[in-house]
Amino acid sequence: MMKRFLQLTVTLFGVVTLVFFALRLLPGDATAAMAGDNLSGEALERLREQMGLNEPLYSQYFSYLGSLLRLDFGNTLITNLPLMEMLMKSVPITMTIALITIVLAIAISIPLGTLAAYMAHKGKKTLDNIITWAAMVVDLMPAFWTSLLLLLILSLSLGIFPASGAVTFEDPVMLMKRIAIPVIVLTITQLAILTRMTRTAVLEVLNEDYIRTARSLGMSEILVVFRHALKNAALPIVTVLGISFGNLLNGTVIVEFIFSIPGIGTLLVNGIYSRDYPLVQTLILFYAFIFIVVNFLTDIVYKKIDPRVQF
Repeated sequence: MMKRFLQLTVTLFGVVTLVFFALRLLPGDATAAMAGDNLSGEALERLREQMGLNEPLYSQYFSYLGSLLRLDFGNTLITNLPLMEMLMKSVPITMTIALITIVLAIAISIPLGTLAAYMAHKGKKTLDNIITWAAMVVDLMPAFWTSLLLLLILSLSLGIFPASGAVTFEDPVMLMKRIAIPVIVLTITQLAILTRMTRTAVLEVLNEDYIRTARSLGMSEILVVFRHALKNAALPIVTVLGISFGNLLNGTVIVEFIFSIPGIGTLLVNGIYSRDYPLVQTLILFYAFIFIVVNFLTDIVYKKIDPRVQF
């Protein structure tokens, strides 16, 4: 367990370092984004000095590391607002979208994948082919294209869901309406890989001897498939779920920006445009932390499913 914790710490340190220097390789900085053509020469240099941007790069780096060790994330360069305050306002919205999406994806993809595997096992290829090909087609649909298509159909044409409006937990009904299309888009992106992986894992298990033994004991097909086959096929499915959650967080960046959802994704895109280094660094660090925590939880689930698995 300690070794695993050290690996996670080193990973976070690597992310922090890579993001810090990669951002500064981009052309321009926050002063250029703020001032545009309105400032030049000495005025621009004074603004950079006020923001601490003309200190040596190594000095900025070690200063940033020191702040992280004190859990002091500082303020944004552009608005000078506390980063933690902005993060706490955005995280609940993004995590709500992500959690609803992953629950829907599991609820749809695992039964579909299991059904496809069962049909393939029984030699009934038609339904299996339909599910498999549908998953492949869905996998080829980029999130931005699906977002614009559903926005056109469900919002602008049919008027089922609003294309704009406030996003607040004080009005749960409006919140669900506003995030409905983003959730549908992200669920679609998750269905393909989860369905195919479930089909492959369950189909492999259905050919095992203990499944034939369970059938010979007179167990119903539903019990055999969902209690024995699906349970024993869980490890690869859990692996894909952990990876999918990380990809899901990446997907929220696109859909939040397209649908003007004030989540972490929108903050990140705006921070990159304005070269707001502290904001971008903090948000990417948060993404990395969540991804690492999900992987760690995946390891724990492994251990619960199969006690022989070691960290």
